[in-house]
Amino acid sequence: MLGDLNKGQLIDFLEQQVIGRLGCHADGETYIVPVNYVYRDNAIYGHSGNGKKINMMRANPKVCFQVDEIFDTFRWKSAILQGNFSELAGEERQQVMQSIIHKIMPLTNRPSEEPSHGISQAEHTNIIVYKIELTAASGKYESHDIEA
Repeated sequence: MLGDLNKGQLIDFLEQQVIGRLGCHADGETYIVPVNYVYRDNAIYGHSGNGKKINMMRANPKVCFQVDEIFDTFRWKSAILQGNFSELAGEERQQVMQSIIHKIMPLTNRPSEEPSHGISQAEHTNIIVYKIELTAASGKYESHDIEA
């Protein structure tokens, strides 16, 4: 059965996942990249070093975000989100960074040995923490499980 995720199911799904795909477009080029994220209060929060996606989002803050969970060809969930990028500073930046760390680090077997997503130690103080304030969201699923 194919169906739409209702608002509650969509929020639960976004809160459970940790990896999504960020799509941005600037200067005639479209770029899609997987990122770690945290969802809360109608927004996606993430972090990054300086680079292509940050430069593109600064040039055009309208972005797309996609999250999925695929069990097999006929059992999956997917969400497509639209929103606006902004950079965070101060206390909000610190709180979001802590949320990201608390959500992601338990998912690794060797947290003290993990590289920090390709960001050098010197660049850690320059990590960009960002917010994507959602303007539209939809979710779909397919499931053929028989429920009692």
